[in-house]
Amino acid sequence: MPTLILSTCGTSLLTNVAGDQRGLVTRHANARESGDVPPDDRRFLSGLISTCRDRLFHAGTNELAQLSAELNSLVQLYDGQLQQTRDTHWLITTDTWLGSETAASLAETLERAGHQAIVKRISDLRTNDLNEFRIAMAELARLCAQDVHSMAEGGWRVVFNLTGGFKSVQGFMQALGMLYADESIYVFERTEQLLRLPQLPVSLDADVIVRKHEVIFRRLAVGLSVTAQLAKDMPDTLLMEDDGFVTLSVWGDVVWNQAGPKLLNERVWPSPDTKLRYGDNFCNTLTGCSPEECRMLNERIGELARHLHDDRFHPSRLDFKKLKVAQGISTHECDAWAKASAKRLFGHFDAGVYVLDKLAPGLNH
Repeated sequence: MPTLILSTCGTSLLTNVAGDQRGLVTRHANARESGDVPPDDRRFLSGLISTCRDRLFHAGTNELAQLSAELNSLVQLYDGQLQQTRDTHWLITTDTWLGSETAASLAETLERAGHQAIVKRISDLRTNDLNEFRIAMAELARLCAQDVHSMAEGGWRVVFNLTGGFKSVQGFMQALGMLYADESIYVFERTEQLLRLPQLPVSLDADVIVRKHEVIFRRLAVGLSVTAQLAKDMPDTLLMEDDGFVTLSVWGDVVWNQAGPKLLNERVWPSPDTKLRYGDNFCNTLTGCSPEECRMLNERIGELARHLHDDRFHPSRLDFKKLKVAQGISTHECDAWAKASAKRLFGHFDAGVYVLDKLAPGLNH
């Protein structure tokens, strides 16, 4: 059975080598680019990165374990032989200068040992801005719910290596590991004791929760506003409130990512917003849509509803525009999907409400 090992990565490699200058690593851990660091500190840290890369290249297995918290747990997992098997590694890191450089060095080490290593940079995975950090946690939740879950369904064994990285990230990934990992591993700092946590028999009633609050989840998933009053019956842990409105919390994202795709695949759901309604014949034109096409239609309809509230929101995949020549009552169109049998959504405005008339091939077909 192929194995995917997902490791949270921090900067332990740099701090372990920096000696009495490790404070510089901590001070600049959240810098996005090297240019954001003062020249003197940047020169020291650039030299430190090169030194660490060289140390890794010449290190034996025992020294690798001493240099890096992430490698320490992997060495223990492989019973002291990093080359024991050939696995796929995803290295989860921040989109910062030091985080990215550290993860790249670890990836090179794993590849020299015969593994496949992929660095996955998570946007805004920094600890100096709570709102950005929450967005990063949502991105991690999506990675697990979609990519990791897909590989598990494809027959992969999934291991979360949670020895390295920010403590706040580790805690969240431990919780996700209960849902998506066959096993989570952790090494107590500066020891060789590998803690192995098997997948716990826990599950979220995500499907039940999402179906009960389907409209709210669909609105929040595309960025439509939802008042706290409207969402008052939803579990508090799934929401974050600000100035009378709510957004999905990190756990709300987990629930939606787990159950949302299945919901959207089932059928084209009613309009999520009063500014968008379906014409009398619209649903008749949806006959024969596959589950994937239903999902794409639900997503485009949600994005169109958001655009009607805020014309600054106009993703390229939506391509909402006025027709050069009206087609019956239809005056506007947007993309439904752009694959081989591409189709468009046609509609018109009626007293400030946009009415979807039909799903049909584009006019250039």
